[in-house]
Amino acid sequence: MSFIVAVQAGVTAAEFAREPSAAELDAIATETPLIEAEVELLDLRIALLDRMPSELDRRRLRRAQTRVLAERAALANRVTSGEAA
Repeated sequence: MSFIVAVQAGVTAAEFAREPSAAELDAIATETPLIEAEVELLDLRIALLDRMPSELDRRRLRRAQTRVLAERAALANRVTSGEAA
């Protein structure tokens, strides 16, 4: 009988107990505006699942989509300029 064993070392709880580094916190802070914009867009899409969108809903949806695109562009510009790694 042959046994199958994991090739990688087991994941221990100690690896997950550490605090995030300053660089990781900076990366999270840099991406926060984009995450918030995507959450807002997702909330709107969920709200519109069970009803026909009104003109006001369409405006909100377009505004949210525009905000996501603007935040993606801003994040990409920050990353390419070297501000965020």
